[in-house]
Amino acid sequence: METTETSLQRAEETELSSINLFANKDLFEHGQRVALMLSKSELVPKKYQNNPGNCLIALEIAGRIKASPLMVMQNLDVILGKPSWSSKFLIASINSCGKFSPLRYEEDEQNGGRTRAWVYDKATKEKLYGEWVSMDMAKSEGWIDKSGSKWKTMPGLMRRYRAASFFVNQFAPEISMGFQTQDEVQDVEYVELKDQPKDYKEQERIILLINASDTIDELDKLKLHFKCREQWDAYDKRKIELTEKA
Repeated sequence: METTETSLQRAEETELSSINLFANKDLFEHGQRVALMLSKSELVPKKYQNNPGNCLIALEIAGRIKASPLMVMQNLDVILGKPSWSSKFLIASINSCGKFSPLRYEEDEQNGGRTRAWVYDKATKEKLYGEWVSMDMAKSEGWIDKSGSKWKTMPGLMRRYRAASFFVNQFAPEISMGFQTQDEVQDVEYVELKDQPKDYKEQERIILLINASDTIDELDKLKLHFKCREQWDAYDKRKIELTEKA
């Protein structure tokens, strides 16, 4: 007969191993059954309905970050093939992780208005600051000029969301698992279908200009003309090359 101590030990081992459903045959088979059940529910978001594969991945991620699978499904989106969190979920996760005091913000009017996130580390009592996010930065990065940009209509909220993301990437990347927020992906890569270029020669011309750029400043000026994913890929590659040359 199994003792209470043995039962608790087994439960603890199961909880720990459930962090990776793909490393254990029995857990994987159980995860498949749960994923199938979830995929048939109308309460899960559309991208998970009738898609057990997406549900299984959501279960695995939920196990890793110790969150509710339904909460993960509601806050994890896929934009241009990249998994991305909602900013609200990321803030809630860092507030509930137990390592820090609740996330707070420091703001002033420098650089067009700027914001940074901060917390107290509960273990060391140290005050930790994230990077500043300013309107000048948003303008330089092209976030403001993007079609439908929320940086124009709600700049304070967008600064706080981006400051929170920067803080998580800096001090607790295990919470985000390296995923960007939906706002970050949209600012950098999201292109609506109506904005896709009809003239592919123009698209290729911009890529040629990207590859011919001699400085990062010259390269950054081209971002306002980007209309497709290929141009962003060429930009990232050229920026790395110019950085290595510097």
